[in-house]
Amino acid sequence: METNKTTPSRRGRPPKIARSNADTRALLINTGLAVLTEKGFSATGIDLILKSAQVPKGSFYHYFKSKNDFGLALIDSYDSYFQAKLKRHLLSDEISPLERIVLFANDAKQGMAKFEFSRGCLIGNLNQELSHLDEPMIDRIKQAYASWQTLIEQCLVDAKQQKQIPQASDCKMLAEFFWIGWEGAVMRSKLDKSSEPLTLYTAQFLRLIL
Repeated sequence: METNKTTPSRRGRPPKIARSNADTRALLINTGLAVLTEKGFSATGIDLILKSAQVPKGSFYHYFKSKNDFGLALIDSYDSYFQAKLKRHLLSDEISPLERIVLFANDAKQGMAKFEFSRGCLIGNLNQELSHLDEPMIDRIKQAYASWQTLIEQCLVDAKQQKQIPQASDCKMLAEFFWIGWEGAVMRSKLDKSSEPLTLYTAQFLRLIL
């Protein structure tokens, strides 16, 4: 009577996992986002991402021409994800404009606490490594910040229309100011492993605009 035999996997090699092309690309991006929100871009080698994703190096270069090309894909993915989160909080008609900002901040605090403050903002992390990035990546980071500022600006315009903030408020300038300070608060929260910097910054920003 024949018995089924299983072929032992080779020591030191990850098992082969059948995936579609779209799945493999998405896996590489998701793994890259998880790694790079904790570690720096320049300090993270492709091999670490491939090992975490259990994807061979040949597959990586099938989807991405270089590490910088991969970086652009990560920025695109993170920007898309973050814009969706911002729109969900900041453009809700069911909540007053200033409360939307508080709810966004609370969501961010919960997200950082979930990972024990080891992860921050991908765009903020990359912003600290500009000397290691090429021009297309730097331009893409600027575009991401601009899109986020536009969403905060719209929320502040709504606050002005609802007379929550002074009519003389420069919403565009305040939106830029918000993100400059917010990214610093995120970094401080990672350093302190505490949500207190985000709480403090949000409270002081609201006090300022009122």
